[in-house]
Amino acid sequence: MICEVFTVRAPTSPPPAPDVLTPSAKRGRRKKTPRVAPPSEGGQTFSTVANPDSPFLNRELSWLAFNARVLAEARDERNPPLERLKYAAICGSNLDEFFMVRVAGVHRQIAAGVNTPGPDGLLPRETLGLVRERTHTMLRQIEKAARRTLRDLTAEGVRLVRVADLGKRARAALREHYLAEIQPVLTPLVVDPSHPFPYLSNLSLNLAVLLGSGEGEEPEFARVKVPVGVLPRVVPVGDALLLLEDVIAAHLGDLFKGRTVLAAHVFRVTRNTDYEFEEEEAEDLLATIEDGLRRRRFGSAVRLEVMGETPPAIVTFLRERLGLAPEDVFTLEGPLGTADLMSLPVDRPDLSFPPYAPAVPDLDGDDEDGVFDTLRHGDVLLHHPYDGFTNVLNFLEEAARDPQVLAIKQTLYRTGDDPRLLGALRTAAENGKQVVALIELKARFDEQRNISWARKLERAGAHVVYGMAGLKTHAKVTLVVRREEGGLRRYVHIGTGNYNPKTARLYTDLSLLSADPDLGADVSELFNHLTGYAEAGYTRLLVAPDTARSGFEELLDREAEYARAGQDGWVRVKVNQLTDPGMIEALYRAAGAGVRVELLIRGVCCLRPGVPGLSETVRVRSLLGRYLEHARIYAFGGGGSPEVYLGSADWMSRNLDRRVEVIAPVLDDRHRDELLGLLDTEWADERGSWELNADGIYEKLLGDFSAQQAFAEARHPA
Repeated sequence: MICEVFTVRAPTSPPPAPDVLTPSAKRGRRKKTPRVAPPSEGGQTFSTVANPDSPFLNRELSWLAFNARVLAEARDERNPPLERLKYAAICGSNLDEFFMVRVAGVHRQIAAGVNTPGPDGLLPRETLGLVRERTHTMLRQIEKAARRTLRDLTAEGVRLVRVADLGKRARAALREHYLAEIQPVLTPLVVDPSHPFPYLSNLSLNLAVLLGSGEGEEPEFARVKVPVGVLPRVVPVGDALLLLEDVIAAHLGDLFKGRTVLAAHVFRVTRNTDYEFEEEEAEDLLATIEDGLRRRRFGSAVRLEVMGETPPAIVTFLRERLGLAPEDVFTLEGPLGTADLMSLPVDRPDLSFPPYAPAVPDLDGDDEDGVFDTLRHGDVLLHHPYDGFTNVLNFLEEAARDPQVLAIKQTLYRTGDDPRLLGALRTAAENGKQVVALIELKARFDEQRNISWARKLERAGAHVVYGMAGLKTHAKVTLVVRREEGGLRRYVHIGTGNYNPKTARLYTDLSLLSADPDLGADVSELFNHLTGYAEAGYTRLLVAPDTARSGFEELLDREAEYARAGQDGWVRVKVNQLTDPGMIEALYRAAGAGVRVELLIRGVCCLRPGVPGLSETVRVRSLLGRYLEHARIYAFGGGGSPEVYLGSADWMSRNLDRRVEVIAPVLDDRHRDELLGLLDTEWADERGSWELNADGIYEKLLGDFSAQQAFAEARHPA
């Protein structure tokens, strides 16, 4: 069972904050045993060990433990109330996707008769049983956290109320709004022999309506879809807020005129969206993806959420028509679909995190060549969102306008809706430059947006490539080719995050801008390989699926050799997920040789740290905060000459074997020290950090030092 999460008690005298980005200042304090919240304060979550004899933690349980850590932020009263509500909404959204993809995948394995245990030793059916048990508890906790925060907001004057709580004048105003703005969008559907049970779309919120029939006859069933997305989930009426489903339910008599409405019950459906595109057999990948998106809408149901007062007969009726087992029904108190509460229509900055304005370093210099002159004098390293993503957009816009630029080549995975990036590429193409956009059409849930981008860029004259069959192009790379004195020069941008200005304000990521000839040559090789299938050889880069896995394993084995020779072997890695058995085994080999391993793994971690004889020198922490930790950094002791890399790849099998990923060495000594200092600062974090123990339990560190706050203050000192 998932433990209740908690409010962390701040220590009476918080430890001094370490200097930001100075690696030598904190190595001593890193050896201290962290103070953790005792179990009585809810300072730990359930164990992610599914099989005590396995060296691997269960992937699905580890993901649920991650979502429980996010839930802790929704319960932490040090966060402002609107932010706590956002964390609860994020938890709900995370769990929606977990069911749509991961749980759906387990269902598919069971249906296919898979009886092979995973790395953790569990069969798919055993994993599903544990997931069902813990997600039932987690959903109730998410809703409880949301309700608690909504009560706190009421005390601040932000009132989410029921229709029954409104006065007569407010009810009249609400009915006018309903008749003018809501009812015209609604479609009542009665289920009878001439009207079969309707299709219920994924994540749809619905009302199961019971209508009175003649005396002695069974009530009729009708379904009304609550049009969330078409209309806002939260309806403002005066100084009060109401849920859209409550407004509709209160006015069903206007929708079913002449009928007696006996009852209405809210329910929600989740479907399998883990559709696999048959791209190997596709003659037109774009058309195949569009067809796949249409098919995805009709995936099998994997979850039914109902309210606690829903009669068992209605629950059974819905469950049977959706083809679900009783264990796939989640009975809750509401509100269902907490993801929709992400942004209430409330303008109260005092109830949110203070606004943060990213620093925008001046990269243009005094030369007329602007950013290109700056890069000729040395690489630039940016840490988003503390350093604005505007710098990357400025680089692209300057390249699009510059008459000396001959070509721009870029990979695009998730782009968002910001017009500057699309505008820069279209301008470059319209200015006669060679523009190559490698757009990944298979980026889950962004397929339609990427198709739209592809068509717009093609109309502007850009060369649009859809990636390689069988692989997703997840790399974040731009190449700019410019004519200068002495010949052509290449400029590159290599990042850990997407070319999405919106998420660049919410995620922590890294950008490396460079004019290094070797990096430029390697990126050219990469694009030739992606667009022309040319054989590629890389001098500096590690590229998945070709050289990244072997390169990482070689670096880990080298550290083991240093340790066996009596030198100080160490590895420090920051990635989002660690699930690949091969990389975990390589880390175990290094630990067995005495290498000190420190891993910052935000989400899923299938490695068991601190196990005698296996991973005694390995420590794992997870850091959460105001921003989503998304940067990937890989650092190795190098026998006294540290080697540091950054890139787009997590240590997952899909990233190393089934995706195109780019990992670049950090060549500038200043930037190497900066990233080692970044890792030091994050390891010193107490505000949002959790430590993973050998028993698979994450424990919350006690304290108030926030790495994210330290980075922000370093850019804007008081």
